[in-house]
Amino acid sequence: MHEAYRRFLPSELRVEPPHRESTWWRWRDTDVHVERIGDPAAPDRAIVFHGAGGHAALMWPYAALAAARGIHVVVPDLPGYGRTRVAARSAIRYPDWVDMACALTSAEREAHDGPLQLVGASMGGMLAYDAATRVGGVDRLIATCLLDPRDADARRAAARHPWLGAVAGPLLRLSAGPLAGAAVPLRWLTHMSAIANDPALVAVVLSDRRGGGNRMPLGFFRSFFESAPAVEPEAATGPHVVLAHPAADRWTPAELSLRFFDRIAASKEYVPLEAAGHFPIESPGVERFADLLTPTR
Repeated sequence: MHEAYRRFLPSELRVEPPHRESTWWRWRDTDVHVERIGDPAAPDRAIVFHGAGGHAALMWPYAALAAARGIHVVVPDLPGYGRTRVAARSAIRYPDWVDMACALTSAEREAHDGPLQLVGASMGGMLAYDAATRVGGVDRLIATCLLDPRDADARRAAARHPWLGAVAGPLLRLSAGPLAGAAVPLRWLTHMSAIANDPALVAVVLSDRRGGGNRMPLGFFRSFFESAPAVEPEAATGPHVVLAHPAADRWTPAELSLRFFDRIAASKEYVPLEAAGHFPIESPGVERFADLLTPTR
């Protein structure tokens, strides 16, 4: 499945990492599948978090680029996605993602005494922000998106139809109880058709049963729309934050991420990925994103 995504990158960015290992990490009652890419002894380490339409294989082409630049990259499949095995899919909620991201960040921080970066794509951007600000010990955060679900415009953008985003909170609260565990396709509730600007790539994502073609419980969506970061941006004094937002994103426009980013108190920089869509594969934005995936030293 890695190749299904990698073939969309420009040929010069399709690299083979020096080392790749598929591993398992036991967290609570979940067997988390974790790809480890690049030299395990590399002085720099990065954890990459996918979003609602992804999994480790989708992020792997970018992880391979970072590994080729001298970073050991850790890419987990979040609960409900990829090859990660959960005890009860119907019970998955967004706070589980946050708790797992924090636990993995803590584990990697303890195991590695060099620079540690977190990279978050799409919905994974806010997840990486939460892990970095809750756990600490992170040197740099790179996010392609910082979508605050409390923002009404952000909810409208994330939803399949703007009107659905406007009523997402009250509507999903009606699904509490037995309906909370009902699994629905992502495309029913989210604007998955805008995940990429290349229709061929959209088709690959939507046909991927471990990613964009997946089903998730209604309770997961409700818990995401009701979530809030533990550390408000005005109180976030670290790590250094890079917002690498695709400039031609048809799903979540950059101005929505900038609303949250502009409030962050920590050192930061905004790097628009020119001509790139939500899934950034277009030049020159994808090359700019690749340039960011370098050691922090």
